[in-house]
Amino acid sequence: MIQNTNSEGTQPNKPVTPQKPKRGRNFLFNTLGVLILLAITVFSGYRAGINVRQQTRDTTIMKQLGEQFQNALVDLQFGRYEIAKQRLEWIIQNDPNFPGAQEKLTEVLVQINQQENYVAPTATPSQVPTPDFSGVEDAFTKAKQYIDAKDWATALTALDEVRKLDSNYQTSQVDGMYYFALRNRGYDLITQQGNLEGGIYYLTLAERFGQLDNNANGIREGARYYILGASFWELDWKQTLYYFNQVYGGWSGLWDGTMTASERFRVASMRYGDELYADDQYCDAVAQYDNAMAIAPLDKISAPNYDEAYVGCNPPTPTIDPNSLITPTVQVIVTEPSATEPPATEPPATEPPATP
Repeated sequence: MIQNTNSEGTQPNKPVTPQKPKRGRNFLFNTLGVLILLAITVFSGYRAGINVRQQTRDTTIMKQLGEQFQNALVDLQFGRYEIAKQRLEWIIQNDPNFPGAQEKLTEVLVQINQQENYVAPTATPSQVPTPDFSGVEDAFTKAKQYIDAKDWATALTALDEVRKLDSNYQTSQVDGMYYFALRNRGYDLITQQGNLEGGIYYLTLAERFGQLDNNANGIREGARYYILGASFWELDWKQTLYYFNQVYGGWSGLWDGTMTASERFRVASMRYGDELYADDQYCDAVAQYDNAMAIAPLDKISAPNYDEAYVGCNPPTPTIDPNSLITPTVQVIVTEPSATEPPATEPPATEPPATP
């Protein structure tokens, strides 16, 4: 008979339950970790996408506001005050702080008020003399002569008379002459007279008769950027510099009757450099000063700032004491053996074994 050796009692021993492995729990934790990382990545990408779309939207709106402001200036110049008023009100509605919009709207409202209160004089005003055209053919011939003489304004007057006398007369040729006269009239206003708004207006009219060539389209874009840059003048030097950087790169001689694009780019670079210097952004300030000095020397405000910013951007290398680089010499002292110590002896040489 087999005796129960369990010292704790007569009950049989309970089977030992094996411990459940932790692999399932670890797998669950790893899966949750991956899902969390994936969610964070997706959320970060989503936020980045939103930021990109927001920046794109802001850039698009700013471009539209700039174009509408430029068109409002053209409308104001040519007396289309109601249209200019609508454009400026739309600009202010989208950006109340848009440079110059409120001032121009005030100017437009004054002009509209003057028109409403204007009382026509009783005296018959003197008529502006116009070219004497005996017929549509004569007007057409004279339009050609004015175009050959590069008298674009009078050529346009003759072409208007042709259309007034017979709107169907030589339609394709008249359209081509309109395009040529309008294109060159606008180009000359911008490049020779500094009348940017008027030049843009005539080039836009020319575009109704045909696609503008690269030179005309380029100078129109340059004039638009010039007007936008001038609208930020002394209000936001960073934005001013952005627009005149575009103009300076392609049309450095473009001007508005006061300053060339090159001169405005130089001044904007100095003033923006001064702002960066005041914010201790010395290297960025030096870059702006260098751009200005590529055109002309710095003025008395930026010149001392440049010197200090250059030192701040390129601090002097600390001087190292040459004595600190000398390795100290270690002196080795050799002592002679004392008389009481036996001299060291070499071990006896081992003789080779005798050959049998």
